[in-house]
Amino acid sequence: MERPDAIIVGSGINALVCAAMLGKRGKRVLVLERNGEIGGCIRTEALTAPGFLHDVMATTWVLFLAGPAHGALGEDLARHGVAFTDPQHPTGVLRPDGSAAVLTRDRDANIAMFEALAEGDGDAFARGVGEVEANAGLMFPLLGQQLWGRQTATLLGKEALARRPRGLAAFFGEALAPARGWLEADFRSETARALFAPWVLHTGLGPESTYSGMMAKVIAFSLEALGAPIVKGGAQKLLDAFRAIILEQGGEIRTEADVARIDVEAGEVAGVTLADGERIFSRRVIASVTPTQLYFRLLERPPAQAVEATRRYRYGKGNFQLHYALDRPPQWKTEGLSEVALLHLTDGIDAVSKATNEAERGMLPERPTICVGQPSALDPSRAPAGKAVLWLQMPEAPRRIKGDAAGEIAAPADGKWTEAVREAYADRIEAILAAHIDGFGESVIARSAQSPADIEALNMNLVGGDPYGGACTLDQFFLWRPFKSSVNHRTAIPGLWHIGASTHPGPGLGGASGFLAAEAIG
Repeated sequence: MERPDAIIVGSGINALVCAAMLGKRGKRVLVLERNGEIGGCIRTEALTAPGFLHDVMATTWVLFLAGPAHGALGEDLARHGVAFTDPQHPTGVLRPDGSAAVLTRDRDANIAMFEALAEGDGDAFARGVGEVEANAGLMFPLLGQQLWGRQTATLLGKEALARRPRGLAAFFGEALAPARGWLEADFRSETARALFAPWVLHTGLGPESTYSGMMAKVIAFSLEALGAPIVKGGAQKLLDAFRAIILEQGGEIRTEADVARIDVEAGEVAGVTLADGERIFSRRVIASVTPTQLYFRLLERPPAQAVEATRRYRYGKGNFQLHYALDRPPQWKTEGLSEVALLHLTDGIDAVSKATNEAERGMLPERPTICVGQPSALDPSRAPAGKAVLWLQMPEAPRRIKGDAAGEIAAPADGKWTEAVREAYADRIEAILAAHIDGFGESVIARSAQSPADIEALNMNLVGGDPYGGACTLDQFFLWRPFKSSVNHRTAIPGLWHIGASTHPGPGLGGASGFLAAEAIG
C-alpha cells in the first residue's frame, strides 16, 4: 500500500476497532501482528478434539454490545456474518453444598429469587442495580470516554450543579467502596453474596479492592440488561468480520510482522522497523501493547519519565484456562443450571477472598474460584450433535509459584509453571467440578489446560498470564492508567498513541480505547 496514514501495532480488539474506525474516516491503515493470526486474546480453536470449537481465552461480549464501538460498527459486523447469542440466564453461582442461585434477564423474577433466599435481599438487589440506572449518565461516560477533556469537564460541572459539590463528592465516595462492603451491608443471604462476589475477579480486582463494589453493581446491571452473549460459531467469526471491514476500506493486515522498533526522528514518530529490517514510514503509530513492550522494547530512547513509570508499573494475577470436550451435556446434580451462560463455583465471598489472597501471595489456591462457561448450550455449533464443550476460567492463579496452599503440589524451584504443575492443578479443578456433575469423568472425551505461562506464550502482552494488561487497582486506573501522568491515549512523543488493556478504560472486550483513540485522531 501507499505510505499508511496510521500504523497499528498489535491486533487485539482495541487495535481492530481502531483500524476499522479510522478506515471508515478515510484513513489508510496498516495493522501489524507479530503472531500468525490476528486477535490477541481472541481465538477459536479445536483444542480438544475435531469438531469441538473452543474460545481459548476471551469469550463473553457483554461489554462490546454495551459500548460505542458496537454502536458504530455493529451493522458492518452483522453484514459480514457476526451474530451473538441472547442467553436468558447469564450467570449463576453453585456452592459446595449444592445450593445455587441463577440470575435471569427479568427484573421482577430476579427480585423474587433474591427475596426467596432471604427477606430483604430482593430489595437490596433492586437498590443496587437501581443505583446504576439512576447514575448511568455519570457512571458510563466515566467508564467509557476520555477523562481528560472538555466533555468530561462539562459532565462533572453539570453533575456538580445538579447534585451540589458535596453530593457529587458523596457519590464518588460511595463508588470507592469495596464489593465486600456492598454485599455484606445489603444482602443477608450468603448465596446472594456469592452470586456477585466472583464477578469482581473479571475486572482484575478482589472483593476487598477499592471501587470493586461499584464494578459489581455495574456488572449485575449489565448482565441483567444484556446477558452474557458469545459469538455464534466462535469468536473467530468476529475476527474474520473485522478483517473484512478493514480490507474493504483499503486497509492492510500483515501477520508474522514483528515490529522491532518504533522509529522516532527529530522527536516525532517516523514509522516502524520490522524484525527483518524492513522500514515502514508513517507519521502516526498506534501501539496496542503493554507499557513494558512500548517503553522497554519498541522505543530506543523512551522518555525518562515513562521509563521510571514503567519500572513501577505492576501486573496482576495470572489466569488459568481449562477446556473440555464432553460426549454429552453436563448433568448437573443441582437443577436449573443447564442453560446458565457463566456459572461460578464458590462457597462465597470469603472463599473468593481467600483464593485471591493465596494467588496474590504466589500460592496455588487450595480451592480456586471456578467460572464455568457452557458455550454449546448457547450455540450448538460449538460441538457435534448431542455432545458439549465447557470453558473454564480460574482468575486467581499466581504468575510465579511460591507454594501450594493445599500442600499437595510441589512448587518448582524456579517458580515457573511446568506441564506437571499445570496438569496437577487442572486435576484439582476437575475434582471440584466433577463433584457437581453426575458421571463427569466418564463423559470427558478430552481436556486442554493453559497455565499463566502458556497464556503469556500465546501473547507477550499477557505478562505472567495477566489478561488485564496490568493490575487494575485504583492507583493504576481511571485518570492514572497506565501512569499518573497519562493524558488519555497520547504519549509524550508526537504521533505515538497508546491503546489496549493497559490504558483507559482498562481491560475487557469493549474495544473502548481503540474507539476513543480513533475519535481523537479523527
